[in-house]
Amino acid sequence: MKLKLHLTMLAASTLWCICAVAQSEVIDLWTDAMPYAKASDTYHEETIYPKPDQPRIAKVTNPTIEVFAAQGEGQHKAIIICPGGGYVRLSYGPEGTEVAKKLSADGIVAIVLKYRLPSDEIMTDRRFGPLSDVQQAIRFVRANASRWNINPEAIGVMGFSAGGHLAASASTLYNVETRQSTADQTSARPDFSVLVYPVVSMDTTITHRGSRYSLIGRDASVDDIKQFSCEQQVNTLTPPAFIVHASDDRTVSVVNSLHYAEALKANGVPFEYHVFPRGGHGFALGEGTHQGQWYSLLVNWLATF
Repeated sequence: MKLKLHLTMLAASTLWCICAVAQSEVIDLWTDAMPYAKASDTYHEETIYPKPDQPRIAKVTNPTIEVFAAQGEGQHKAIIICPGGGYVRLSYGPEGTEVAKKLSADGIVAIVLKYRLPSDEIMTDRRFGPLSDVQQAIRFVRANASRWNINPEAIGVMGFSAGGHLAASASTLYNVETRQSTADQTSARPDFSVLVYPVVSMDTTITHRGSRYSLIGRDASVDDIKQFSCEQQVNTLTPPAFIVHASDDRTVSVVNSLHYAEALKANGVPFEYHVFPRGGHGFALGEGTHQGQWYSLLVNWLATF
């Protein structure tokens, strides 16, 4: 297992002082055989928007988790964050590390998942590559909960846009086996989910077509459409959810969130659902805006667990 420590450094006045303002650990997700993986000489990870605080990452070949330890004493809740990007890239900064830093400061262990994106070039079955990564992240964090003072029964998953689809898939398809070895019996079921302007359905009338095409293809079978339409996979064991969307989202219809909330209601699963009148798509933390209130609402909701 590779372990790397990342420190964000700050210079003060004319004196160079080294001050650690944010610390994280980056850990390789797979230490044994990576499910659905195949070799490629031409497929290499790229940072396609290289600003330090707003990176977008594409062509992930080595999935990792970046762990931001929680501030404060005692056991903590943990959230595994799945950045969005249409299943073709990861908005790793705005929908990943920036959110993780806020959660960490609020006493929650935040883990950013750099997951593999669906690709026939590096996967034997691209439909299940991302799902296998998020399942492994949940298992790893739960199995190593004591390492970061995490309550192993309070581990959630958060996702934005297509990352919201992955988080909803983790919440509804956790019993779908994606590993080659099942020796580890640690549960992959999250204890709660946070879905922010999520893609939920593969139904062409409401889905984000780019996410659908990347994951299951343009000519997806009826079975694939059903399996990866998360609103159709909800049951009484689906974990509670906190859902956020803007009604003027023209990229991912708010109907995705509405259908997921309706399915939770029909199955007696608790949820909190916020629809903001404005915000469009991709507002992330939205600090200083009306829709940016979602984060404080989330912290209040998490306190009820």
